Amino acid sequence: MPADKEILVNRQAFHEYHILDKYEAGAALVGTEVKSIMAGRIQLKDSYVSVKDGEVWLINAHISPYSHGNRQNHEPLRSRKLLLHRREIEELWERTTQDSLTLVPLAIYFQDGRAKVEIALARGRKLYDKRHAIAARDAKREADRSIRAAQRGD
Repeated sequence: MPADKEILVNRQAFHEYHILDKYEAGAALVGTEVKSIMAGRIQLKDSYVSVKDGEVWLINAHISPYSHGNRQNHEPLRSRKLLLHRREIEELWERTTQDSLTLVPLAIYFQDGRAKVEIALARGRKLYDKRHAIAARDAKREADRSIRAAQRGD
């Protein structure tokens, strides 16, 4: 993810899902949404991505109203259109309907002054998969500690 300015990474998505493929999508936002995102006032925790009528939508992403906005401030939970190439949209639609995969937002960042959303085709993890991933991560962390201690001569 070549980001000029990374705003938010949805770390929970990496825990809840097996990430299969990643895509970078532009986001169609209004001005006050851009300013709120730049201020870091966005939450992707319960959000997801959906393909409807040949268009890709970011649903349930909470972008707080801009503090200096006027009465024409944006709606915090509105659906936001994501911009992808037609062939990518068709591939996403096919894989989500046929392979029973889901689309989740992984990160939001700015690249060359434009808001980008990194989305992923993912398969949900079972509880035992989550436990296994936690155990593997802990074992790797402990092994790294042991290696560093051995290198220091402890």
